[in-house]
Amino acid sequence: MNPSSLPLSVLEYRFDCDDAGRLPAFPGSTWRGALGWSLKRAVCVIRDTPCRDCLLYRSCMFPYVFETPPPPDAEKLRKYPAAPHPFVLRIEPGQTGPDYRLGLVLIGRACSQLPYFVHALSEAGRHGIGRQRQPFQLREIYQATGGNLDAWTRIYAPDDPLTPLVAPPPAPPACPERVLLRLTAPLRLKREDHLVTPATFRFADLFGSLLRRVSLLTYFHTPRPLEADFAGLVQRAGTVALHEPRLRWYDWTRYSSRQDAALDMGGLIGEVTLEGANLAEFWPYLWLGQWVHAGKGATLGLGRYQLEPLTEPGLEARGA
Repeated sequence: MNPSSLPLSVLEYRFDCDDAGRLPAFPGSTWRGALGWSLKRAVCVIRDTPCRDCLLYRSCMFPYVFETPPPPDAEKLRKYPAAPHPFVLRIEPGQTGPDYRLGLVLIGRACSQLPYFVHALSEAGRHGIGRQRQPFQLREIYQATGGNLDAWTRIYAPDDPLTPLVAPPPAPPACPERVLLRLTAPLRLKREDHLVTPATFRFADLFGSLLRRVSLLTYFHTPRPLEADFAGLVQRAGTVALHEPRLRWYDWTRYSSRQDAALDMGGLIGEVTLEGANLAEFWPYLWLGQWVHAGKGATLGLGRYQLEPLTEPGLEARGA
């Protein structure tokens, strides 16, 4: 399997909301918590029992999506309690309403579970999001289509049936000689147990994290794992040149009710230009990463980036 064939359902929920500005600056954790509560409420048939102690633990949809335990016969992550979850929230920061848009990407087998996500997010919005329980009324849902997932089709409204589409995986365009990488949500990476900072960032840091994520997503959520020269790709990623990086650190914390603690989730934001003779071999992974994200907290919407091909000298300075 190659990265360009990973099945994705890219969705946009459109809500009516009087005061979305009450949510945090990066509300992915808030929406994830509301989605988890609503989804478990919808599918759990054995109440007041921890998921891991439940007879249905490995067949129930909720632990598959939110806990994602590796199968007993898995050859990867055997010592880890969870594999990467098969969904990503994509949220534009700073929305104040009344037209609020929430992006959701379902990955691999989770694409077939869309009706559960429609119900769960609709109910979560109705009950209220955030500490102040701000209501969000679901108006409609759109799904991305087209080779580059750049066209949108309405697939649901509360008074209409759900009509999901079989969308193709994102097909990367031809690799440009130079590309602007714009980090739009904090990218939190580590190298040898140390946080990667604006001063120490290398392309190999991003690519190594992305390659591992794509590999695990295909292994746990599709019938065909990714086949690639992993060590060779990471080694060659070190040769990709960075030009005029304009990166800064964005401090951000989120509260974890499960751990009853505030967690540091800060990371890099900004932009940098990539170029190199061998950029093409990394291009399919980079293109896919725009939807699956990279680094810590990808499910919450962190580690999101956009790619913009550069064709004219000096364009890499745009937006600085």
